[in-house]
Amino acid sequence: VRQGRMAVAVRGVLQLLVSRIGYDNIIDRLIEEIWRILAQRPVRVDHLKAMITQIAACLYNPAITVSNSRGADRLVSALFGPTQASVEDPGLEVYAERLAGMDSQALQQEANGFARAMHDTGLVSAYQPVFLRFAVSQSTDLVSAALGLSATGRDALLCYQDLVYALIDASVFPETAQAAYGLALMLERGVLFAPPVAPALWRQLGQTLSANADAAIVQALGDFRPAKVQLIAGVLGVLGLPLGVGQGNNPTCQSARAISMWAYNDPDYLLQMIVWATRDDDLVMHFEGQRLSSKELALTTPAIAPLDVDAVSAVLVPHLDRIYHAMGALCADRGDDPHRWINPEFHGWWVGRGFKLAVDLPTGKLSNYDDFVRYFYACYHPMHNGNQPLIYPQPVGLAVTDSAARFVGWHAITIQRVTLDQDEVMRVYFYNPNNDSGQDLGNGVKVSTEGRGERFGESSLPVAEFVSRLYIFHFDPLEHIDPAGVPAEDVADVEALARGSWASER
Repeated sequence: VRQGRMAVAVRGVLQLLVSRIGYDNIIDRLIEEIWRILAQRPVRVDHLKAMITQIAACLYNPAITVSNSRGADRLVSALFGPTQASVEDPGLEVYAERLAGMDSQALQQEANGFARAMHDTGLVSAYQPVFLRFAVSQSTDLVSAALGLSATGRDALLCYQDLVYALIDASVFPETAQAAYGLALMLERGVLFAPPVAPALWRQLGQTLSANADAAIVQALGDFRPAKVQLIAGVLGVLGLPLGVGQGNNPTCQSARAISMWAYNDPDYLLQMIVWATRDDDLVMHFEGQRLSSKELALTTPAIAPLDVDAVSAVLVPHLDRIYHAMGALCADRGDDPHRWINPEFHGWWVGRGFKLAVDLPTGKLSNYDDFVRYFYACYHPMHNGNQPLIYPQPVGLAVTDSAARFVGWHAITIQRVTLDQDEVMRVYFYNPNNDSGQDLGNGVKVSTEGRGERFGESSLPVAEFVSRLYIFHFDPLEHIDPAGVPAEDVADVEALARGSWASER
């Protein structure tokens, strides 16, 4: 429906591929692609589940011959038969009846099976909510086992049992099964131990949504469950997987980055913003003391409703986009990149007030690039900043290039940390709001999303490769740093990579 007339063209291309190449090669590549995306643990996996369903239909269709399906069995079983009692995909009603007749040992095996499948793949079967809702009436041990909790998560469950059970009751259904994974990872992160978070979640459970917020969620996600249910499920997903927030099919990356940063670093503030947006249809932020109301800005700046996003993004992004653009307008005439002033006001107090820009705005040419590179190394590289780890995630801007190293555009990301990987290579680990972060940026710069020490949702590059695509960053101007101490050869390595890509004409 969304593709309109393009749907016919897309279907035609796929049918041509199947008829000329055959299912074997297509399904093999598709499975690889699904595993690669799942390794990044996105909050929204609807499209992946749809693809796995199609793969399952091909595998079990006698008219289609598929000889090579490595990795497919685990994906299909994770969705349709993750446990012994659901292995033949009996249907939810039959499965519920089976649970009622199981002894404690069989129930424990079921719980372990669900946890294993969920944490192995990042996918949650529709059977798991049925089990969880049953387990709530049995014992916390069973709930803990089904969520696959470690000691930290189990402590959070035991301390906030009534809240966790209320969240399961309100949001974990077969249609919103992924909420179970969000809940498990939220408990593992220990965010409930921050004093404001639990009461904020209780408030969320009791809140009535405005008509506009309700409509925004239904427009983005459908009406398979009430909007409030989908929002609470979305809150669990974002708090559990703060680096799995995607910008969807939208032109702005700043709002997705902000939601991710708050979920990671300031979850109670994010919960407060969700209440303002869904109760009052308004967000109020301040720019250098000037009040900005998204409701008032809507009269002159209509925002585009985001597509292909989670429920939290569906309600927040239109408000955030308006405020972000209003902040840009307020400093557009200052003769410098507006992000110098926007980012600390928009994202939070922890964003460094020091600012470096690689480009001269009037000409678009590189400006004092040697100093730019030296400052980054002196601020962020542990070997040059006194081995000081990054404490708060910092917003930065990339000059994104394609696989031929040609300049594509400017992009907002977040540096999470800078540290050595298992091969003793110093890497920058960062959050990219793109729905897929595994990009080939040309001239040998390929972003890694797994296998190099990345946590779920992180991307990484060796420091020199990362800095070669960087064009703005923030730092604390009060910190003692030594840019002059950065070796000239490190600066030269970065400059060569930059000149070979986006800076070739600059």
